[in-house]
Amino acid sequence: MGPAPASEHAAGDLLPLVEREVRAVLDPEIPVLTIEDLGVIRAVDRVGDGLVVTLTPTYSGCPAMHAMEQSVLEVGRRHGVPLEVRTRLAPAWTTDWMSEAGRDKLRRFGIAPPSGAAPHTSGPVPLTLTARVVACPRCGSEDTEELARFGSTACKALRRCRGCREPFDEFKPI
Repeated sequence: MGPAPASEHAAGDLLPLVEREVRAVLDPEIPVLTIEDLGVIRAVDRVGDGLVVTLTPTYSGCPAMHAMEQSVLEVGRRHGVPLEVRTRLAPAWTTDWMSEAGRDKLRRFGIAPPSGAAPHTSGPVPLTLTARVVACPRCGSEDTEELARFGSTACKALRRCRGCREPFDEFKPI
């Protein structure tokens, strides 16, 4: 049994449900993360009988954005609620916007979550000479090495654990 058509409910009654379902839309590249976990939802605003959802892509050419937008729009269509998706590029998304729940989901999925803070993006750039430590999501060893700057998607690097010898993706901090 699907959701009741909008005509059976006052549109305002459906908006909290539609917003919850919008926030639960899965990232098409990492389907254990919701777009809320990923931190790409900037706002969900009520406008009349519908919602305006503002998304910030993880980077301006992210190929997953179109699929995310279509999935968000599908939630509105499914409930008969007018829904608009807007894109906001500034401020740019950073991995700092990813939720702790999202970071835990990545680790359980075998992807090292972004570690540390996002790089400095304005003003003078401080230089440091420290090695970035990335823990293996399988065994927890911090003895890992980067094999390739880009992994299965542009936002991930390919790494290998020297402890358990397993390769894994790392969600790069940006």
